[in-house]
Amino acid sequence: MANSFAGIELGKRSLMAQSMSISTAGHNISNADTEGYSRQRVNLKAMDPLYRPDLSRAEVAGQIGQGITAESIERVRDEFLDSRIVSQSNQESYWKTRDDYYYMLEGIYNEPYEVSVRSNMDKFWQSWQELSVYPESKNARQAVVTRGETLVNSIKQRYEGLAGVGNMLNNDIEGQVKQVNSYVNQIAEINVEIEKSKAMGDNPNDLLDRRDLLVEKLSSLVNVTKDNRDSDEFMIHVDGHVLVQGSKARNLGVQTVTDGSGFSKVVWQDTLKDAEISGGSLGALIELRDVDVRNELQSLNTMTMNFMDLVNNVHRNAVGANGVSGIDFFVEQPCVTNSLGNYDRNGDGTEDTSMIFRMTGSNYLVAQDQVGIEGKITLAGRNGNVEIPYFHTDTVETVISRINDSESEVKAYLDKNNHLVLKATTSADSENPDFVIRHVEDDGYFLSGYAGLLNGSGEENAYDFAHANAVESLVQNSEYAVAPVLNPSGYIAINDRIKNDVLSVGAGFVNRNGIVERGDGTAALEIASLRNTSVMIGENKTFDDYFAESVTNVGLKGEQAMINHESQIAVMDELRTLRDSISGVNIDEELADIIKFQHGYNAAAKYISVIDEMLDTIINRLGV
Repeated sequence: MANSFAGIELGKRSLMAQSMSISTAGHNISNADTEGYSRQRVNLKAMDPLYRPDLSRAEVAGQIGQGITAESIERVRDEFLDSRIVSQSNQESYWKTRDDYYYMLEGIYNEPYEVSVRSNMDKFWQSWQELSVYPESKNARQAVVTRGETLVNSIKQRYEGLAGVGNMLNNDIEGQVKQVNSYVNQIAEINVEIEKSKAMGDNPNDLLDRRDLLVEKLSSLVNVTKDNRDSDEFMIHVDGHVLVQGSKARNLGVQTVTDGSGFSKVVWQDTLKDAEISGGSLGALIELRDVDVRNELQSLNTMTMNFMDLVNNVHRNAVGANGVSGIDFFVEQPCVTNSLGNYDRNGDGTEDTSMIFRMTGSNYLVAQDQVGIEGKITLAGRNGNVEIPYFHTDTVETVISRINDSESEVKAYLDKNNHLVLKATTSADSENPDFVIRHVEDDGYFLSGYAGLLNGSGEENAYDFAHANAVESLVQNSEYAVAPVLNPSGYIAINDRIKNDVLSVGAGFVNRNGIVERGDGTAALEIASLRNTSVMIGENKTFDDYFAESVTNVGLKGEQAMINHESQIAVMDELRTLRDSISGVNIDEELADIIKFQHGYNAAAKYISVIDEMLDTIINRLGV
């Protein structure tokens, strides 16, 4: 006969199972609004029966059931869906960050027309046009200076706006690096607690929820992938590098770069090597600062530097109403005081670099003439040196166009004296200085004997900035200009001598007799004509091309960021809604379950009461 008291144990198990189910449902309800919480369920199973077929057993009809037992408490979670959310959330935050910052950039470029850089430059050109018509007018000269000052202020304002966005991005990068480290360290600490709980045979559901929430937040900052290879090691990778491995966390750090910008680059704290971060808001911030804003600043600086240089080149040869000549209209600040452009770039006390912005050949060239020679010009480019061939039948204009259409960071044109000019652009690589010609070589004779720029052909006569006195490779009577200080758009200014005496504004040139003819406005007209002259401002041919390209570029990239952000929002909303339908807590469903478990609990209690009465009968009434 089976143990008479087995029924009490069976009922107790049922009470405990129903009570655990009620407590778990209550836990779900209390955490219905907790971020990252997954609803939990008690896994119930029938207790092993009293008799097993492989053992000696009493002659009874079948196995005697022993009630119920709670096997485990598990969270309801779709791991595949979680992985998709983690992999997609970095794109959502990436495009959101770009959308937010391009909204700021659009605000910088969307100035009211009457105060924009373009409208002020148009007025500046118009003032020179008026001066060419009235070269003896003091009022016309005053208009040139006043409108020049207005233009200078608008250029500086745009520079300050772009530089301000760059500083904001740099601060956000440093802040998010700290946030990444915080999440990484918390995940590593939770991994330790999770493994301790698993070692005790428990399911640490709440700890797992906290870890998954931290991983999702981390994935919004950087592009991470998670890897749970076995029960003992949880790993997170970022762009192929281990970020978390079990209890070990690898942190990021920041280092100030040496390019003069004052910005910080992201490195690994343990090795101090550069950390390549793509995706997520941190990847977007780095890209915005180091690519987008840097390109916009370089474009503005290129326009400003060429604008100052071209106006000064004409005005320097012009004569003012007071007879003064040789004055620059705009103040240019060379990066070095050495007239040869020599500079100590590595800081060891020895001049090791030549910082030259522009070099001009000494020979007169005609754009339509065929060069009659062939060879190969080598110029510094974005990814190393660029080779540009020329042939017998090429015209001078064709060779210049081939240089400008190449990927070199040097532009060419013929100046007003029909001399070949090579001018440096900004550098794609932040390790290279802007507005510095780094390499010029010709294995033929176009740049040497034909244009009168280099002393000779071949590598031995090449100009290379990587050593001092590089200008010695140029023809003796050729001209060159030292590279400017970083960010000319931030310091552009009109010469004080001109502001103090507007009669110093030059309008005409000296004629063959060494005098300026009365009413000569040719210099003013030449400056005014710069507006539509092909002056090769970076990849743009004219100043108008620059303004059209800069506004279009910001507008299109802002539109791209907005559209992609909206698309990612739609994707993530669908994924999160699906996850909530699986893992989220439904209050009505939990209340229904509590009622069901309550009835089960009451039934188990009633069962125990019946067993108690039966035992009372056996103990107290049998044998009386």
